[in-house]
Amino acid sequence: MPSWIDTHCHLDAPEFDADRDAVVARARAAGVSRLVLPAVQVAHFEAVRALAQRHDCVYALGIHPLCVDRATDDDLQRLRAALQAQRDDPRLVAVGEIGLDHFVAELDRARQERFYLAQLQLAREFGLPVILHVRRSADALLKGLRRIAVRGGIAHAFNGSAVQAGHFAAMGFKLGFGGAMTHERALQIRRLAAMLPDRALVLETDAPDIPPQWLYRNAAQRLELPQARNEPAELPRIAETLAALRGCSLQQVAEFTGANACDALPGLSA
Repeated sequence: MPSWIDTHCHLDAPEFDADRDAVVARARAAGVSRLVLPAVQVAHFEAVRALAQRHDCVYALGIHPLCVDRATDDDLQRLRAALQAQRDDPRLVAVGEIGLDHFVAELDRARQERFYLAQLQLAREFGLPVILHVRRSADALLKGLRRIAVRGGIAHAFNGSAVQAGHFAAMGFKLGFGGAMTHERALQIRRLAAMLPDRALVLETDAPDIPPQWLYRNAAQRLELPQARNEPAELPRIAETLAALRGCSLQQVAEFTGANACDALPGLSA
């Protein structure tokens, strides 16, 4: 059975409170040997670190762009203190989830950018890669990376253009593909998944979010049946979509996405 790395899973989410141990057990039974757990706000740092220790995962610490409006300026100092305190922890592999979100109109873009650039500075200071939230913000993220170069990382849930993909790759980033790729109407994402070079791709679930096609419910269906929760055990089936789009074997997908994940997040190899 192929071995898989889920490069983005929010195992600390409340959706998993009732059966978190079983979720991890199902993932391991499905061949998902490694989970990357990114934090989204300072209040979650200790819980994410503890989950990584308990379940033999790795983790990242950061402040998500959807959380910066309720974050305080002191939270950046608290992030720096946490990175300093855990700098010798082999399970700490990145600064993340950080980035910019230009989809939610009411978010303060200037504040997002200030937190983004400050966290890039911290990633550079501590020699860590970053896990980026990219939602209608690829060009702005790239602009920040040109100002503050970091040690690469992963552009999570990538849905930009082929040109933008090339710019991220040139800066040492891998591009995350997950449940969205399984939807037949996601033409741009599927086109990218099929055409980008092997070395550019990693797999992720973003569990409990971004459910694959077989778990998705539209508004009418949700009246009768709730939307099924995404979880890391779905990763091998998501990988089957990638293999079909690229015309290669599942084992090949496991090998190149696993190698890419370790290249993007060197701490995974440890």
